[in-house]
Amino acid sequence: MSAPRLRAVAWDIDGTLIDSEPLHHRALLAACRALGSDLSDLPDQAFRGIHMGDVWKLVSPRLAAEVTEAEWAALIDTHYTENRASLIALPGAVATIRALEKLGVAQACVSNSSRSVVDANIAALGIADAIAFSLSLNDVTAGKPDPEPYRRACARLGLPPESVAAVEDSRSGALSARAAGLFVVGYTPTGGGFEAVDLEIDRLEDLLALFS
Repeated sequence: MSAPRLRAVAWDIDGTLIDSEPLHHRALLAACRALGSDLSDLPDQAFRGIHMGDVWKLVSPRLAAEVTEAEWAALIDTHYTENRASLIALPGAVATIRALEKLGVAQACVSNSSRSVVDANIAALGIADAIAFSLSLNDVTAGKPDPEPYRRACARLGLPPESVAAVEDSRSGALSARAAGLFVVGYTPTGGGFEAVDLEIDRLEDLLALFS
C-alpha cells in the first residue's frame, strides 16, 4: 500500500524508540516483591504491549487482597523512574526523529505507559524539543488497543488520521492505530506478529523514505 500525503509521525515509545522492556519487567518484579509476592517465574516479555490496567488484572490475584492498584502502580513507576539511567535508545531512533524534524515533519509520542514513565523515556532519549506533545495512559480513558490514544493524537496534531504514520512494535498498538485510521508502520526488529499493517520495517531509518 502506498503512503501518499503523510504529514506527521505518531511514535510508540516502549520497544519502538527505547529498549525499556527490561526495566519495565524489573520494576514490576520489584514492586510485587515489595508487596510480598514473587513473580520471578514470569517471562520477561510477558506483558509487552499490554497497558498497565490489564497487567494489574492479570497479576492482582497473586497479590495480597488488601493491595490496591494505585499502590502497586506507584511502586512500579517509582522503581522505573529511579532507574531510568539504564534506558537505552534503540538503533536509529534519535537519528530518525532528528532527520524528520529537519524535514519539518510533525511528531508526537503515543504510549500505553504512565505519565511519569513517558516523561522518563523522553528525557532519556533527549527528544522533548523535537516532538509536539506526548500522550500517556493517564491522558486517555482507554489505552491501546482501543483507538482513543491515536484519535486524540490526530486531533491534537490537527490532521486527518490517514495523513499520520503510527510506528508500533506491538500487536495491541498496531490495532489501536489501525482502528483510528492511521497509516500503520510495524517495526519488526524481532519478527513482527502483527495482524495487518500498511508497511513493515526492521530499521527505523526506513521510515524516512515515506517523507522524501
